[in-house]
Amino acid sequence: MPTSPRGAGGAPSRRPTLTEQARRAQLISVTIDIVAARGHAGCSLQRIADAAGITKGAVIYHFSSKDAVIRAAYESVIGALTERVGAALNRAAGPAAAVDAYVESVIGHMAENPAHVRLLVEALGPENDTGIEDRPESAARWRPLAELITAAVRAGEYRPDVDAEALAIILNGAIDAVVAHGLAEPDYDLSSGTAAVLDMLHRTALRDPGR
Repeated sequence: MPTSPRGAGGAPSRRPTLTEQARRAQLISVTIDIVAARGHAGCSLQRIADAAGITKGAVIYHFSSKDAVIRAAYESVIGALTERVGAALNRAAGPAAAVDAYVESVIGHMAENPAHVRLLVEALGPENDTGIEDRPESAARWRPLAELITAAVRAGEYRPDVDAEALAIILNGAIDAVVAHGLAEPDYDLSSGTAAVLDMLHRTALRDPGR
């Protein structure tokens, strides 16, 4: 019976030591790789333990179930993506540039981390009851981008008739499609896909598409 840790995964909640934090990070990392390679169904506590070189009981000490580790892995993946996008937005020169930065950073991050994309797909799959409440169609997915678009409209960089919500949903769909195609076709040039999404955005929203 575990005497503490877990936290995100289940029972006890004392502050983990640095060694325990490192072990949890390792378990999250191997879980991402396993789910990416084998899917949700092909991931198990025993496989996670074998990949980490520890016993199944040692995994349970940190996470109460397979889905508890997957939830922690999901949070880790979302955290890394959010950090990448946030840094790109901070460097943007203005509202419209921030929307461009969002598109470029999301596609760029996903392109560099294909295992993260597969983890997200599996973790959010309707057939996999991982306990994650987020869903691809949830408002939390498009609202941050819609806020960036609204800021560009208010700044006069986008046309005043731009529907921020609709455009955010369309852009996220285009981003997902480009990333999915890149995963299915390794030879596909994601930079050209990014350029195509940005061209669509500019032609749709900018007051002066030719700028």
